[in-house]
Amino acid sequence: MKPKPDVLQHIFRLTTLALAAVAFAGCSGIPTKSERQARAELQSLTRVYRPDGQRPALPELGTNTTMATLLTYAMLNQPRVEAAYYDYAATVERATVERSLPDPRLTLELDIQTIVTTVMPGLWVDLPWIKKLRLRADRVTAESQARYRDFETVVLQTAFEVKRAFYQLYFLNERLLINRETLDLVNEMEQVARAQNEVAKVTMQDVLRAQMDHDRLKTEIINLEDMRNPLLAQLKSALGMSASQPNPPVPARLESTSLEFDGDKLLAVAMEHNPRLKAIEAEVRQGEVSIQLAHQSKRPDFNLGVELDAKAVPLMTRPTLGVTLPIWRDKIAAEIAAAQAGKSAAAARLLAEQIQLAADFATRSFAYREATRNVKLLTDSLLPKARLSLDVARAGYSAGRVDFINLLDAKRTWLEFRLARVDARLQRELALAELSLLIVGLPPAGAPIPAISQPARQSHEK
Repeated sequence: MKPKPDVLQHIFRLTTLALAAVAFAGCSGIPTKSERQARAELQSLTRVYRPDGQRPALPELGTNTTMATLLTYAMLNQPRVEAAYYDYAATVERATVERSLPDPRLTLELDIQTIVTTVMPGLWVDLPWIKKLRLRADRVTAESQARYRDFETVVLQTAFEVKRAFYQLYFLNERLLINRETLDLVNEMEQVARAQNEVAKVTMQDVLRAQMDHDRLKTEIINLEDMRNPLLAQLKSALGMSASQPNPPVPARLESTSLEFDGDKLLAVAMEHNPRLKAIEAEVRQGEVSIQLAHQSKRPDFNLGVELDAKAVPLMTRPTLGVTLPIWRDKIAAEIAAAQAGKSAAAARLLAEQIQLAADFATRSFAYREATRNVKLLTDSLLPKARLSLDVARAGYSAGRVDFINLLDAKRTWLEFRLARVDARLQRELALAELSLLIVGLPPAGAPIPAISQPARQSHEK
């Protein structure tokens, strides 16, 4: 039995009221599973990095500042980290936009002759194929995972820049100390040469050689002291401090990066946790979802609408159903091919990054081992022998058995070896920091990123 016309009109009127309520009420959609997970991860990060939408209190940089204090200050204050955080947060929010239905549309149709004969308000709703909305949200969620890894990369890069500036400043002080001690030695040698010249044991040439060496060392000390300013500027930049702020205190104690150096194990951890790799893996997942979404282009979309003739008696209702016709097969094929090409490009970038990461790991590992061997050689063998050679040369010159050229050569060798050990220690610390932060991807203590499984750590001899 067919429904009576008045029953149909009642159904249409109820539908109209329901659609109107949807249009004018404050509505919320239904989040997808991936969107809920992304929001939970964003909230977890926000509680640490920007609780209540505000920057947490920064640690005080005082006279007893440690490396850990500098790292925490930088990671919370660096504008590049903040920019990466908001890029990530914006991408998470876009998932809601992508899975939401289009806004309903109100329409008004009038028939006008000499008077208004028909007044027909209407309401239209576009209804995409439901799976398309979910896949759009999943695609943006995968992109948000890549942006999170970008945030993690910026955090680790900031920590490395702080460590690099600190190590360069610390070993600059050591170079200054060595050069000042050597300048005192040269002054002493000049006095000995003058005494020898006064009794006609040597010529004035020895005194002049000592003075030239004195002038060279004095200029080197001035250059090193002047180098402190750009290094402090680099440290301020890493900390996110403006040029108008006072220079930060530099920790007086060397804090080496603690890392148990096991090549195979560290490389495996790097392949598992390096944020650059993780970002590209997320891009591969994004490509996979894009392929699924491109296949959904074969599915039609719908639109529903209803119009009411306000002047008709009885009230007339005009429901409308529309459907798109995905007939352009070449367009659909191109969308699918483009999505597949995008995924293939991401997969190729991932393989290239894995290859480059292994090469970078090998290079920095060699730099660490080479610097460690050089420190041991200089400390255990070359420096003690160079010091003994200098003492013998000084005694021999005072006794007239060694000429001044040999004395200067012994002094320069001792100076070069001392400076070489400083350079080797600096290179070892930089290699360890780069391996730990940029290649393996181990976050420092206090980093606003989730903890990951870390290999065993051990301290290194300073």
